[in-house]
Amino acid sequence: MFKKKRALQSKSEIVLRNMVVTFLVAYMAIFMVIPIVIAFAGSFHNWNPLNGTYKWIGLDNYIRMFQYPTFWVSMGNTVIFCIVVVAFRVVLGLGLAYAISSRMVKSKTFFRTIFYMPTVTPLVAVAYVWKIMYNPQFGLIDNLFGLNINWLYSSKFALPAVMAMTIWKDFGYAVILFMSGLLSIPGDYYEASGIDGANAWQTFRYITLPLLRPTMILVVITSLISYLQAYVPVMVMTKGGPGTSTFLSSYLVYDQAFVKYNFGYASAIAFFILIFTAVLTLLSFKLIGEKS
Repeated sequence: MFKKKRALQSKSEIVLRNMVVTFLVAYMAIFMVIPIVIAFAGSFHNWNPLNGTYKWIGLDNYIRMFQYPTFWVSMGNTVIFCIVVVAFRVVLGLGLAYAISSRMVKSKTFFRTIFYMPTVTPLVAVAYVWKIMYNPQFGLIDNLFGLNINWLYSSKFALPAVMAMTIWKDFGYAVILFMSGLLSIPGDYYEASGIDGANAWQTFRYITLPLLRPTMILVVITSLISYLQAYVPVMVMTKGGPGTSTFLSSYLVYDQAFVKYNFGYASAIAFFILIFTAVLTLLSFKLIGEKS
């Protein structure tokens, strides 16, 4: 009797597991694989769904992309955006995590919560609040520091303003990851360094940093993938302006697809971004991984 129940239970588990796997495969196919294939095919066509245009043009969209000045502006903005935001995310995240993890700080849970709250706050809401804060007439930033800068309407300050908001919004994620990495380092290493007479900087340089490199790889790679696709901050705060000073690559895809309805051209740009992201991610992983 017991064996029969066990056999029935095993069969039920197998059926349930197969159903879950089937659902996941179907979900991936319907919502990820098929749209990617359709978009890739569309990148070789003059594609405008509003008037039903779907005409084969080969590599014209890709050739046009490399000849389009706004594309290069958007790629330059994206590279600058990624370098600055990722650097600040890593430095701020590691520095604050190291400070919070020290014995001098007692309320570790409080600080973890405070720094992580912006990360889980909806990005649209955060971007909109910062847009109000940047207002030159009644915004908090100008009034607090006695400035008179039209942040989001200046081609000089608009992109740095978006980057500042993004750094504030996201560095808490790095704080949590680095704190987890610091807590996983065995205390024996620090005791041994103390016995050897190492000072605080030497301990951090030769023990903490090398052991945190796997965490740093995770932070850098996930940040690059996220920021190469950044779209919401620009959409809410500047809509790519003034001019094209805050055009990021993902916003360019949106502009071409849903404003100008050049879906084929937008698909070509999107696939270039996909390849660029994959190559940059692999290079970053290799460079950081070799040092570790």
